[in-house]
Amino acid sequence: MSTFRPKFITFDCYGTLTHFDMAGAARRIYGETLSPDAMEAFIRSFAAYRLDEILGAWKPYADVVAGALERTCKHHQVPFRAEDALQIYHEVPTWGPHPDVPAGLARVAKDIPLVILSNAMNSQIMSNVEKLGAPFHTVITAEQTGTYKPQMNGFEYMLDTLGCGPENVTHVSSSFRYDLMTAHDLGIKSKVWVNRGHEPANPYYGYTEIKDISGLPSVFGLT
Repeated sequence: MSTFRPKFITFDCYGTLTHFDMAGAARRIYGETLSPDAMEAFIRSFAAYRLDEILGAWKPYADVVAGALERTCKHHQVPFRAEDALQIYHEVPTWGPHPDVPAGLARVAKDIPLVILSNAMNSQIMSNVEKLGAPFHTVITAEQTGTYKPQMNGFEYMLDTLGCGPENVTHVSSSFRYDLMTAHDLGIKSKVWVNRGHEPANPYYGYTEIKDISGLPSVFGLT
């Protein structure tokens, strides 16, 4: 049985490749104010509100963070300060890759072009991409597409930009809610779930599971 070799491997960036440390950023601001249990609940709410904030019309990611943080603070009866949201937003470009990422990416990049589709601003993303240690054919941001994942428009924009169909790519992500569900709905049959513990397995969506990017070359029969 032959191994599928896509024209492009497309990636989610934050969380999948880059260590997306929103939880750590929140702890650095509120960790001395909240108990450990309250802090964990705050982090869960912050993640949920960030997802809710991106489901409507596009707005700058700084506004996404600020809106989500303000709603989280209200929910947990914590004072909200706009400067705290800005501090978190400005941390994002400083975050680097998960340790397993550079070597795994560099290996597959020798044979298959790599693409990023990210819920990022143009001014943020390249700082993170430069830290990944591999060349990328194309980097596409939510600012370019005018919508955030999990909305479909970004994926459609990506396929149009690459000049190919859903049957020609493998999409790689650690998130079902942001990426793999939408990829499934758009007919991207070749999907890879990087199980970083963000979400439980969901076999309905049809994917190859790897524990980290070191396992990606083997998905395509690369050694």
